[in-house]
Amino acid sequence: MGTREDLLAATKQCLADRGYARTTVRDIVAASGANLAAINYHFGTRDKLLNQAMLEATAAAVQQILDSLPADRAGDPAARLNTFWHKLIDSFTTDRVIWTANIESTAQALHSPTLRAETGAAQQQARAGLTEALGAGDPAIGALLQTLIGGLLVQYLIDPDHSPTPEDLAAGLRGLAELSTPD
Repeated sequence: MGTREDLLAATKQCLADRGYARTTVRDIVAASGANLAAINYHFGTRDKLLNQAMLEATAAAVQQILDSLPADRAGDPAARLNTFWHKLIDSFTTDRVIWTANIESTAQALHSPTLRAETGAAQQQARAGLTEALGAGDPAIGALLQTLIGGLLVQYLIDPDHSPTPEDLAAGLRGLAELSTPD
């Protein structure tokens, strides 16, 4: 890896460990082995480096969602969704750094128009991927799944022992479907 890539990797780790507000250029320099001037040379400012790292982490999180989808699209849709939930929840543990950075970037996007636009584009990509993979072409299903994923992620990162299981999610979706059906 080059200096730019080292800075980005170190920044992603610092973001996951410390969060946006508590990540300093000294932290990044120490973690990357680069010098302070390299941040200015490659990114211009600390905030631009942090934003780039968060955008990349968000893109990785979106890709993680899409990669967790079962490959067999012809199989039972309920089994496919169940497999998806299990793989996704497992990834919250195995790829915690990516998911933590994703939440951090979502919060920071509220204060950065550039980051908000990039995060919005990533969310649209995620909805489209979920619609294609699990929504049978219905964008409302992709939108609902993305909404559930965001809430599940926050719950899991804060209190994994009390977060909904795939079975809880399936039961809740069945219950919502029954409530949503007009008489």
